[in-house]
Amino acid sequence: MEMNPVVHFELPAEDRKRMADFYELAFGWKTQLLGEDMGNYVLATTTESDKKTGRPKNPGAINGGFYPKKEDMPAQYPSVVIGVGDIKKSMQSVESAGGKVLGAPMEIPGIGIYVSFLDTEGNRLSMMQPSKV
Repeated sequence: MEMNPVVHFELPAEDRKRMADFYELAFGWKTQLLGEDMGNYVLATTTESDKKTGRPKNPGAINGGFYPKKEDMPAQYPSVVIGVGDIKKSMQSVESAGGKVLGAPMEIPGIGIYVSFLDTEGNRLSMMQPSKV
């Protein structure tokens, strides 16, 4: 079986500006507050990325983001995002291994196809099939 790497992290935020300011001041990260059309997501850059691919230049380093907490959204905890080659096949693998896919995959323009899931221990993680560059 092909090994799929961790490619991104996510953290829930009650106050996205406060959270962005904290990580900028505490760790020197760069943040970008996206608008309504992108779900008020906040991009967090923790390492320099390649201008062409958008992927981190430093091996082993990842970037991430903050998503708004919502009362009707399950399992809002810090999460890692696993890069996969085929999201539908990986969703089937998660279910076959005893996990639970949370909803339908969604397209993130210019980034890839994304879906969250629960592992067998109830941990919320996500997977993404990156867009072709």
